Amino acid sequence: MDLLELFFVSLGAAVVVHYVVKLLLFIRILYPKIWFPLPKSFFTSMGEWAVVTGASEGIGRAYAFALAEQGMNVVIISRTKLTLDQVAKDIADATGKKVKVIVADFIKESVFSEIEEQLKDMNIGVLVNNVGMLPSFIPREFLEAAELDQTILKVINCNVKTMVKMCKIVLPGMEDRGKGVIVNISSGIASVPFPLYTLYAATKVFVERFSQGLQAEYKDKGIIIQVTGLQLFLHFFFKIFYPVSYSYFLSYRQWLHWGLHPNGRLSKNQHDDSVTRRLCKKLPAVS
Repeated sequence: MDLLELFFVSLGAAVVVHYVVKLLLFIRILYPKIWFPLPKSFFTSMGEWAVVTGASEGIGRAYAFALAEQGMNVVIISRTKLTLDQVAKDIADATGKKVKVIVADFIKESVFSEIEEQLKDMNIGVLVNNVGMLPSFIPREFLEAAELDQTILKVINCNVKTMVKMCKIVLPGMEDRGKGVIVNISSGIASVPFPLYTLYAATKVFVERFSQGLQAEYKDKGIIIQVTGLQLFLHFFFKIFYPVSYSYFLSYRQWLHWGLHPNGRLSKNQHDDSVTRRLCKKLPAVS
């Protein structure tokens, strides 16, 4: 075997090894409960209460159910009282945990002082920033959105400002206790430019960068701040066209698997970073 042949054989072997490793890493992130198990008492060790925004349906509702099943009392926040009351009843009946309902329209400025007052002195261990909105359900160019000035304000208030304000409300208590988890819901479309949903995609990029920076600032204080880039961002359409798949896809067990044990990003530009790897290293021991 001459040197040139040896070079190409070695190069081919290296390429095969590279892709085998990538495949194994991909397989690993599909089964996080096996590779990165969490103690059963993990979430309750963070605090007594979990706060979930946008909890009246879909992803937020699923997180609220999942956290209640893990033993936490839950604060659910959204703008529709009737729906929230039903979700609260469903969670309480299914898990026996306390559920506090806060009605808030996040496009309004005044809601945050009211929320802060209602969350005052609560031992909050988990915050899930899920609430968000689209400029329109129909994909369209930026300037074609109806009432553009109001749409811009509403989308930024709901998708960006709400997350920042909720972190500002909850983080001080977590810092004082030296523990806590914040999960900010982004979208897979934040990874690339996304025409016809340009404004929405840009807000999700902010969610990712804010979360990564905040994690770098607070990771040594025992606080996990994570962003999850969910690939299904138009769950409303799935609800319309695929009701059976939607019910299964948004089951709280699935979201517990993909959201609370996710392949999310933690202040690193690596798409396969897992929260549980950091949890084992950064958080105080769980009894």
